[in-house]
Amino acid sequence: MKEENHSVVTEFILTGLTYRPELQVPLFVLFLLIYVITVVWNVGMILLITIDSQLHTPMYFFLWSLSFCDFCYSSVIAPKMLQNFLSEKKSISYTACAVQISFCIFLADFECLLLAVMAYDRYVAICNPLLYVVIMSRQRCNLLVAGVCAVGLVDSMIHVFCIFQLSFCRSNVINHFYCDIPPLLVLSCSDTRISDIVQLASMFYIVAISVVTTLLSYVYIMYTILKIRSAKGRLKAFSTCACHLTAVGIFYGTLLFMYFRPTSSYSMDTDKRASVFYSLVIPMLNPLIYSLRNREVKDALRKTMNKLLTQS
Repeated sequence: MKEENHSVVTEFILTGLTYRPELQVPLFVLFLLIYVITVVWNVGMILLITIDSQLHTPMYFFLWSLSFCDFCYSSVIAPKMLQNFLSEKKSISYTACAVQISFCIFLADFECLLLAVMAYDRYVAICNPLLYVVIMSRQRCNLLVAGVCAVGLVDSMIHVFCIFQLSFCRSNVINHFYCDIPPLLVLSCSDTRISDIVQLASMFYIVAISVVTTLLSYVYIMYTILKIRSAKGRLKAFSTCACHLTAVGIFYGTLLFMYFRPTSSYSMDTDKRASVFYSLVIPMLNPLIYSLRNREVKDALRKTMNKLLTQS
């Protein structure tokens, strides 16, 4: 079966976001700007958290991990997408397609589960503040991130194994701007039921674990905040969750739109636009949300900039 795959299909053709040639250059400029902002903000967040010792806390350790994930996610998709805007032949090799799918699945799982871990971190910080340092020790934080990585890696390997055991002999044209599972399965002339079941099961348990953990954490958080007598105290407690709530709302809102809309309303063009938001816009927004709405990050950034200006 594997030899047949390689003998029939050695590369895939990506249709991209649009068939209109007059839009290729404007879209290239737009997404180049998005990618540059994404790289600058996420790498800047990583460096800021690494440099400033006041940000060496569990919350910012997870934010460092989120920024690294967003940087990698956009870098897996954006460079090839930008290249294809200016190329006549928008091709991707069989191997590169498999690698892209594996990284996309891994990083999507990682971000989904990491947001749940960050919700748990906020729960401990607000509901058990006296035990926060003990519960969220550096060792436990490392184990949580390692566990998220392990789940994402295993899930990615299972998906890639199932998909690339299939035969692709109908066509090699993928109706998307990157290698994604649904448009790739359409090209298979094999029975895709196992791959469909694996995809559905994976989406269910990854999203279910993340959503349930996040909801339970915020139920306890809201209950604890409501017990605080002073309005100033409630506002201060809630403000520590505001950035995470914003990021979670955007991320899960996109997931709900992509995977839980009626089948009758499904179209590949809509799916492409949702994928753009999911894979390129959200990685750009996350560091902006955490930097613009977080006083500690703004203070650390201001202090670092002053130090650099003083040295120069």
